[in-house]
Amino acid sequence: MNDAPRSTTPRTVSCPSCGKPVVWQPESRYRPFCSARCRQIDLGAWASESYRVPSSPPDGEDSGETFAPPGIGEGRPR
Repeated sequence: MNDAPRSTTPRTVSCPSCGKPVVWQPESRYRPFCSARCRQIDLGAWASESYRVPSSPPDGEDSGETFAPPGIGEGRPR
């Protein structure tokens, strides 16, 4: 295990919304945000899809294969 002494100075991080310094401790109610307002602004950005997680195209997308939608050619004729 690590027996190095821990620093007694709490870590300070920047609020992801406004950049204001936030002390990282249990008493910081909205961490990593500085306030409820900044937390709501960030939530709204996710909800409106302003933030996106990068991804790659699904496997086989560029293979040129086409698939019929579900239900086409299945079951008995009507």
